[in-house]
Amino acid sequence: MISTRPYLIRAFYEWIVDSDCTPHIVVNATLKDVTVPREFVDQDGQIVLNISMPAVQNLVLDNESVNFQASFGGVAHDVYVPIKAVTAIYARENGRGMVFTEEDDDGEGEPPPKKEVPSTKSKGSHLTVIK
Repeated sequence: MISTRPYLIRAFYEWIVDSDCTPHIVVNATLKDVTVPREFVDQDGQIVLNISMPAVQNLVLDNESVNFQASFGGVAHDVYVPIKAVTAIYARENGRGMVFTEEDDDGEGEPPPKKEVPSTKSKGSHLTVIK
């Protein structure tokens, strides 16, 4: 099966926004392809990002990544976070949300297996066209 992580991120994002709270994500900035302003990454290699509508522009939460434009210290940056790098999503106001573990990555990056359909020669339909 494909990873549930992107679906859960979108669901928690919507729930947090609908609850009039501010969604934040925690990102493992040490993973490959993460594009964030490095000067804001902590000593553990993490960065917390406010992904509320007032804080970002052009937010995209798809199955592969979270990406947007935002200002950090008055400087505009393009941010790209592969889904696997998102380690948590929570509401700033109360801390409610979800932390992701490595087990949540089952199947991530692997397409669902294709089912082979046995070839059968059709003898034609038993239906007839009536005019």
